[in-house]
Amino acid sequence: MARYERWNAILELLTHEGRLTVEEAAASLAVSTATIRRDFDQLAQQQMLMRTRGGAVSQSVSYDLPLRYKTARHAGEKQRIAARAAELVSPGSIVGMNGGTTTSELARALATRADLNVEEAPPVTIVTNALNIASELTVRRHIKIVVTGGVARPQSYELIGPLAVGVLEQVALDVAFIGVNAIDLDNGASTHHEGEASVNHLLVSRAAKVVVVADASKVGARAFARICPISAIHTLVTDSGLADEDAARFAEAGVEVIRA
Repeated sequence: MARYERWNAILELLTHEGRLTVEEAAASLAVSTATIRRDFDQLAQQQMLMRTRGGAVSQSVSYDLPLRYKTARHAGEKQRIAARAAELVSPGSIVGMNGGTTTSELARALATRADLNVEEAPPVTIVTNALNIASELTVRRHIKIVVTGGVARPQSYELIGPLAVGVLEQVALDVAFIGVNAIDLDNGASTHHEGEASVNHLLVSRAAKVVVVADASKVGARAFARICPISAIHTLVTDSGLADEDAARFAEAGVEVIRA
C-alpha cells in the first residue's frame, strides 16, 4: 500500500472510530507498528490528526481531506465516471469545471480524447477555478483554459472568494461539470466548504446544462454547504454501485442518470 493510500485509510478509520491505537491501525492495514507510528507523527505534523500516547484521535479537519489524500478513494469508479462524462463534450464546447478528484479525472479524459486533439476540430474552452486542472490542461493545444481569480484553498486547489466572481459573471457555459461531496434529492448538491459552494453555484448558474459527477458513495448524503437544488441539475454521472431504486428516484425528479 502506497503512503498516501495508507494515510487516507488511517484518516478514514479515524473518521469512523474517532480514536485508534497504533496496534489497531497496524492490524487493520497489515503493516508494522513502526510504520503506523511514523504515519501518525507525519499526519499530526500536518494537523490531520492529534497524537496521543500509543495512538491518535481525529481532528475536525479530517472530514475535508486535501485532494492528494482523496485520490485513492473509489479510484476505478471515478475514472469510469470521467470517461463517460467526457463523452458529453463536443468539439468547440465551452465547459465549466470545478475542482475535485472526479473532475480532475474528467480533465485528463478530455485531454487524451483523440477526436478533440485534431487540427480541424475547434478547441474546447474550459473555465475552471481549479489550479491543478488548469496546470494539467494548459499544455494541451486543443484546449483553451480560462482560470478564475480568487484565493487558493489547499484542500481542493480551488480558487474561492469574490475575486472568482468577476470572471464567471462574464462567461456563458454550454455545460458545467460539478464535483460534489454529496448529492441528495431533498438537499441537492453540496460540499463541505461554503466558499467552494458559492463559486460552484455561480458555475451552475452560468451553464445551459449542469452535470454532477459523483461516485455512488456520495448519493443520498449531505454536506455542510449547498451548491444548488436538485432542480438545477440535468444529469448525474455516477457508477454502477447506485441502486436501481435510487436511480429511479432521481429520474422521477427530472435528473438523467448515467451509470458508468
